[in-house]
Amino acid sequence: MTLSPRPHTDDGLTLKFWGVRGSTPVSGPDYTEFGGNTPCLEIRCGTRLFLIDAGSGLNACGRHHRDGMPQEIDLLFSHLHLDHTAGLPFFKPVVLDPSRTINTYCGNLDGASAEAALDRLFSPPLFPVSLDVIPCRLAHHGFRAGERLTFADGATVDTILLNHPQGSVGYRFEHAGRRLCVISDIEHGDPWPDTALTEFVRDADLVVYDGMFTEGEYPVCRGWGHSTWQKGVELAQAAGVKALAIIHLHPCHTDTMLLSVEADMQAVMPTAFIARERQTIAVGEPMRSAPALALARTA
Repeated sequence: MTLSPRPHTDDGLTLKFWGVRGSTPVSGPDYTEFGGNTPCLEIRCGTRLFLIDAGSGLNACGRHHRDGMPQEIDLLFSHLHLDHTAGLPFFKPVVLDPSRTINTYCGNLDGASAEAALDRLFSPPLFPVSLDVIPCRLAHHGFRAGERLTFADGATVDTILLNHPQGSVGYRFEHAGRRLCVISDIEHGDPWPDTALTEFVRDADLVVYDGMFTEGEYPVCRGWGHSTWQKGVELAQAAGVKALAIIHLHPCHTDTMLLSVEADMQAVMPTAFIARERQTIAVGEPMRSAPALALARTA
């Protein structure tokens, strides 16, 4: 695939990372290569926009596009932990525009929408104002992970339940003969890879996978709901996946450490890489060599 500074095309499947960090945002000179915002992904099926998660990266997404966002925005939550939701009120200028609607989709609450949870989070004393103060319209939709989402324009997105505390949702996008799967947050099981998940990502052009921990860190963090790049590679290889991107990066993992991890990973799977904030990926196109990745971030 190509990591490219060019804008999305009218017919391709593209992905842009606005936040790749897990748990909490970080900043400073040790985090310039990979970035410090928590999860937010922009996916374009041609010109059709989807957003996954509302971490702190959502603010940068909104400021970048400004008035270029559609009137209705579909925001798909993997789950509702703070690092995936805290950016919602800061999605400017969208949330300040009374003509816009944000449709939220939540699939890890047994069919319930995100409305009640978000209303609790964004209200005093945890937050200074409630969401009903925000000028835009919020429309909340619940589903059960494993169902296919069908939107008013006929677009479809497949889903799967992932192993994470309180559950998480994986998403599969197919467009123009390309397949993209976003699998975060997830903790691998034993045996691995999981049969259902293997079939869900089968033959994908790109799988985005949770690789928060090193193999040394994971044993003391068992049960926290995250995985390792090694398990991501095992899944990708079992399912015939063409490329793998690691996200949900540990907040203590510096650029130096992640570059070393990436080199180790690419020795096993050359088309695997660690995601960088603001990278744009043309899914399914030939991949550049690893050193070009750092040059492919866009402003």
